[in-house]
Amino acid sequence: MFYKNVSISLISLLIGIQFNLDQQIAQAQTRNQQITNQKSICPAQLSSSIDNIINRPVFKRMRWGILIKPLSSPQNLYSQESEKYFIPASNTKLFTTAAALQKLGANFRIRTSVYQDADGVLRVVGRGDPSLKNEQLTILAKQLYQKGIREVDQLIADDSYFKGDVVHPSWQWEDVQFYYGAPVNSLIVNENAAVINLLPQKVGETLKINWSNPLESYKWQVKNSSVTTQENESGVVEVSRDLQGQTLKIKGNLPVNAKPDITAIAVFDPVDNFISHFRVSLLKEGIRVKKTSINNSDKKDQEIAAIESPLLSDLLVEINSNSNNLFAEAILKTLGSQQLLKANQTTIDAGLEVLNSTLTELGIEPNSYMIMDGSGLSRKNLISPEATVKLLQVMGISNQAEIFRASLPVAGVSGSLKNRFLNTSAQGIVQAKTGTMMGVVSLAGYVNVPNYEPVVFSIMVNQSAQPASVVRKAMDEIVVLLTQLKRC
Repeated sequence: MFYKNVSISLISLLIGIQFNLDQQIAQAQTRNQQITNQKSICPAQLSSSIDNIINRPVFKRMRWGILIKPLSSPQNLYSQESEKYFIPASNTKLFTTAAALQKLGANFRIRTSVYQDADGVLRVVGRGDPSLKNEQLTILAKQLYQKGIREVDQLIADDSYFKGDVVHPSWQWEDVQFYYGAPVNSLIVNENAAVINLLPQKVGETLKINWSNPLESYKWQVKNSSVTTQENESGVVEVSRDLQGQTLKIKGNLPVNAKPDITAIAVFDPVDNFISHFRVSLLKEGIRVKKTSINNSDKKDQEIAAIESPLLSDLLVEINSNSNNLFAEAILKTLGSQQLLKANQTTIDAGLEVLNSTLTELGIEPNSYMIMDGSGLSRKNLISPEATVKLLQVMGISNQAEIFRASLPVAGVSGSLKNRFLNTSAQGIVQAKTGTMMGVVSLAGYVNVPNYEPVVFSIMVNQSAQPASVVRKAMDEIVVLLTQLKRC
């Protein structure tokens, strides 16, 4: 009964959030209809207007890749190196989520199970649920307590569902230290990240470290050379992880009157992290665990407790709207986990095979992209604006169109676009996926043009030495132009 009540509460919460989001979008669309009516541009004028933006002297050393088309037409409204490869950053997530929606379905859920291998022996089996947090571990613990379990002789963590590396081999070290490059395994909890707050103390003293979960403090050796400086001085704190182990290095300074500096780091051993958190959850519910171990086995006798993730449609919102890398990688591996692996094949390789075959089924030319991971964190990903626009067109008129588009941020309203396009004609009528890494900025999505027809676009910038904010501003100018299109 407890589990059902939690599910009902979660569903009610999601419905409430969606209702509020729909209201915000409607209000933005109504408000900006007046703005759109004041300015207009003919399709024939679009090329020169965009050229005036991208040919500014400040942009002369970077590469622009752009393709703009009506949603339901092969006609090009604008094209700039649209067939060329670009590093897409998080625009890769559009491809991952589209394939997942096609192959797994919007109602797919990921199950985490507890099995009773023998008297006093429990095995927790993960299947890569990226949304699982301490609250869900508490639900599992309550289920076990209701089964009459008060003591566990051995608690086994089975992390064998995903095969292969937990960290993608092409990711950069500067990324895998932090939450956005966290390891992706079968037993995930709290997104495999640990949050630390660094607080100033008296002038001259080292910054105090507060862990959001005290359990994490016992797992790290900390080398803290930071310092608290005089009031109102500038402050910069750098947190890094040692290459050789669980050593955290903290350096830099914060003024005595500064707010805490918050950093989320990737956990070092995700399986140990999971089993430690689960053991604490069990203890809080009155179940004592004598010992824990990690042992991957096919032996799964009787399921006695289980928790399921939210629907895939909800997970896709986290991936696209909030650009969550861990969720994207877990979903790509989930695609691979549904296949019978070949000899020496990893789950992510199988997932990429499913991704590629699904994109081919959708009509995306195989030579128009090269995808290496699910999130876009790898710099080995290469995608053309042509491939991105084709994907947006196909998904935008498919029977999954509403779910796919609902997963995207809305300009000036939600996700990674919440603070962009405010008080412009794009607010509320643009749904688009962002992407940023050093030297790379991308934006791709849909425009519900009031006085024209729906438009899809892909804008990618590579080899940029300009601040990302400068490039984004230019991209936003282009998108605002699209909202002002009219038939003429």
